[in-house]
Amino acid sequence: MDAGKRVGWFALAVVGALGSGSCYDFRLTGPEDAPGASPPRLVSVTIEYRQPNQCDNSQGRCGDSVIFFGSWMKQGEEFALKGDPGGFIWRGVATGVPVNFPPRDQPHYVRVFDPHILDFPTGGVTAERLRIGGQILTMFDSSGTPRESGLIFVDENGIGHSPF
Repeated sequence: MDAGKRVGWFALAVVGALGSGSCYDFRLTGPEDAPGASPPRLVSVTIEYRQPNQCDNSQGRCGDSVIFFGSWMKQGEEFALKGDPGGFIWRGVATGVPVNFPPRDQPHYVRVFDPHILDFPTGGVTAERLRIGGQILTMFDSSGTPRESGLIFVDENGIGHSPF
């Protein structure tokens, strides 16, 4: 064997020896289980509702409070908004509202029960004239029915965003 071939074989042997000592391990390191889903961040959101000036109620319940409902709320968590003295504006703050903006899935569904419109086809339920986190609702589901709801996304600052 000539000297050139010996050097080539020697170099190949050295590379082989070095490579065999650090064999690539195809096993990945890390947790055995997938990380748990983190719960959504919760914020407080201002609610504002403008009640119609005239009470259309044959049952004499015009003095009853306006009640707010949100799709994230469990039954019994709905709450009464506070009316401005001498006015037709009702306000409140919803706490524990899951952040869902930028849109990750479905918007929140929101509505109020207003005794001023109890004799309307919606039975007093409406999402019209409702402002969530400063955003006037523009998208509705089941409009004109007792299931009427407005659709809204809420960001980490408690600001409402209309669905696109």
